[in-house]
Amino acid sequence: MSVKRISQFFNPTSVAVIGASNNASRAGFIVMRNLLQGGFKGPIMPVSPTHKAVHGVLAYPSITKLPMVPDLAVICTNKHTVTDIIVELGEFGCKNAVVIAAGMSIEQKESLKTAAKAANVSLLGPNCLGLLIPHIGLNASFSHTVTSPGKIAFISQSAAVCSTILDWAKNKEIGFSYFVSVGDCLDIDFAELLDFLGRDAKTKAILLYIDNIENIRSFISAARAAAFSKPVIAIKTGKTAAGALAAEIHTGGKQSSDAVYDALFQRAGMLRVSDLTELFAATQTLAMHPKLLQIEQLTILTNGGGPGVMAVDSLLQSSGKLTQLSEETRAALNKVIPQSDMTSNPVDIFGDSSPARYKQALEILLHAKEVKNLLIIHTPSAIAPSEEYAQIIAQTLNTLPKMARPYVITNFMGEDAAYPARKLCSTHAIPTYRTPEGAVRAYMHLVIYRRNQKHLTQTPESNTDNAKINKSAAKELVHQFLADQQSYLSTHQSSQILAHYGIECIQTEVAYTPTEAKEQAIDLGFPVALKLISPSIPSKSEVGGVVLNLNDAQEVEQTAFAMLLRIKNTYPDAIIEGYSLQKMAPRAGANELRIAVKTEPNFGPVILLGEAGTGLEFAQAAVALPPLNMNLAKYLIAAAHDKGVLKDRILPEKVDKYRLCALLTRISQLVIDQPDITSVELNPILASNGQFLVLDATITLSHYQVQSNRKRLSIRPYPIELVKNVTLKNDTKAVLRPIKPEDEQAHQAFDQSLSKEDRYKRFFGELPQFNHDQLAKMTQIDYDREMAFIITQEQAGQNLTLGVSRVLMDPDKIRAEFAIVVRSNCQGLGLGGMLMQAAIEHCKSQGVQVIEGITLPENTGMIELARKLGFKISRDFEEGSINMVLELNTQQ
Repeated sequence: MSVKRISQFFNPTSVAVIGASNNASRAGFIVMRNLLQGGFKGPIMPVSPTHKAVHGVLAYPSITKLPMVPDLAVICTNKHTVTDIIVELGEFGCKNAVVIAAGMSIEQKESLKTAAKAANVSLLGPNCLGLLIPHIGLNASFSHTVTSPGKIAFISQSAAVCSTILDWAKNKEIGFSYFVSVGDCLDIDFAELLDFLGRDAKTKAILLYIDNIENIRSFISAARAAAFSKPVIAIKTGKTAAGALAAEIHTGGKQSSDAVYDALFQRAGMLRVSDLTELFAATQTLAMHPKLLQIEQLTILTNGGGPGVMAVDSLLQSSGKLTQLSEETRAALNKVIPQSDMTSNPVDIFGDSSPARYKQALEILLHAKEVKNLLIIHTPSAIAPSEEYAQIIAQTLNTLPKMARPYVITNFMGEDAAYPARKLCSTHAIPTYRTPEGAVRAYMHLVIYRRNQKHLTQTPESNTDNAKINKSAAKELVHQFLADQQSYLSTHQSSQILAHYGIECIQTEVAYTPTEAKEQAIDLGFPVALKLISPSIPSKSEVGGVVLNLNDAQEVEQTAFAMLLRIKNTYPDAIIEGYSLQKMAPRAGANELRIAVKTEPNFGPVILLGEAGTGLEFAQAAVALPPLNMNLAKYLIAAAHDKGVLKDRILPEKVDKYRLCALLTRISQLVIDQPDITSVELNPILASNGQFLVLDATITLSHYQVQSNRKRLSIRPYPIELVKNVTLKNDTKAVLRPIKPEDEQAHQAFDQSLSKEDRYKRFFGELPQFNHDQLAKMTQIDYDREMAFIITQEQAGQNLTLGVSRVLMDPDKIRAEFAIVVRSNCQGLGLGGMLMQAAIEHCKSQGVQVIEGITLPENTGMIELARKLGFKISRDFEEGSINMVLELNTQQ
């Protein structure tokens, strides 16, 4: 990926239209018309072998006859000619092309992709509408309408959706910073555009319409970075199996479960909406007003009881919350609402309220300390004209400073009578909706977005379970099973691997015949559970392959024979490996859970949590992407409760959620450490007295093949391979390692330990101490695109951070910026050299070409260290700073 090439792509000074036409039914006709009418200032050059002029503009018979090399070419010819045209454009020197053609076969796409790479031509498309950049007047598309400059960027894989959005935006007078139809994403994709738009000052919010994502790791990395600075809202199609198949046919690429995409969007701090209606609503509430809610509670003001009740129902059914009005606020409202002395939320001022009463009630709520979010509902009547009330809202809000007033959304019910009011609200940037339910749904977008954003900045608790993990011993077992050609592991085999991650399985014995089963049962003691071992049958209980509470040896043998006969009749080709026997575990009062790991297309391994039972599918589970820490495990448990797949049973003891979080993090670590594990099923897990006992476990194995174009995990886990012990100049021991989210508290103490002089040298000024959000961004980093090394040492029972070096790579991984700071009372111990060397080595391993930093002239220690490490030192007299540059690709 390259932000640099997108910047060039999106800032052309000249455009050529290949296949320009005077035939109104051709794409080349529409693209030329749109370019000429859009106000683009640069040369527009039609290429057509059949027309001397197109739309009155002199045409050129071929690319080679163009008077100059265009910055951008829009290819409007049929799909069979595109590859040859790309080759010709590359030879001519054009580096950027939009490909409109649809319906290309897999072979044609591969040929086009190969040709574009060889010709060094960047592609947008194929199967796309084109590109609109309103602030430079560029409409390089075959859209039916135009758009105006704005602050929202829109990216879509569907050309039809692009047309719909353009229509809607024109009606709502909403403009765009960029409007991009990416089509099949053969070259330029969502991740690359998110990286560009996330840094673009003109873009305040990003909207996505997604059919399929090929490179999940790049996408989530770019989306997370963008979502830190601005709202990112997405529609992802393919919620159903049929829809997923249609999306696959439309854009190609393998489809994963929709629940996994939910987990992705949540993890990235994005907002997912279900359809275009929700996207329009979210645009009004979130994209136009991206400030996060302070709290989630909503206050409702209405002049109609019924609509107020509808709004409350919709809010509570969506897991929303109502504001509890204070006694002071209720007393003030009771004075202006004479029909009632029991005012509550929703605040109903009744249909006969005059504008004066309406304004009084509104002002009371706007000044109430507990009211941070306000929905105003208005139903039209002869004495309550909508437009007059909209004017009251706008005028009253304008009397308050923006930062001091609550977040306000409105619902003006009706059509003709309400339209002027909604128009007036839109003019004053007040979100407005047709129905109470629509307004509440839009509000809940803000709530969900707030929750997802908190994922990016919450500090997880430390998990002390690492001592229970023996990665190398587990890996040896996995390799041995594979060497023995065992790819399906039943409970007695799986338990050996799981034990090395502190996951306890019930004692399990194996028998290969019914007679052996009888003998094993006698040794175990009754009652016992008898289970068939077969890799061919994923859910054995559904076909009678599991029988519980067998109480004597004869019953065990007869049941084993009957089980074998039944399976042979039902699944004659099934592979039967024998039976497993377990002494019945006491289940009374225990919760029964199920945890699974599945490998999904594009995503790799995902973790599922639900209740014990048969056939845990994505619909019956909450889903998370590894790696998990304690906080993310908490979110997974909460998501399972919200989805209704994990219920609080009326039992003597509830599930110990802290220990369940710890268990989930160990399963996550198992997934990370053992790439040859493709699936895990733990079902059921008995949760009782803070303990978790697995009664049935299966693991499937397969030799993992490293792929050059795809990473196994969607999110890069903690790079434990970079952790090492070091010795300081005072002969004390310390640990040099990448930073973790759990380091936030220690990092805050480190920040507070710096002297004013050291802070000034590091930050070029006197900055206040960092707050939680700033520290979260420093400790919860994306190891794929940035790195922070710290040196820690245990002193007086505390793990102190002594120093930190930080490198931030551009998405192209061409250049990286570095910064380094050492605890004021630890300078002179060699920390700076160790931290800087670690940063340099990491940048080399990532293929970074240049690492650079700046410091003040008085920071002589940093300057001397950089010089020793091979940095070129120069002084910027204008800025009064020292530049330090190291060209890594020349290092031996």
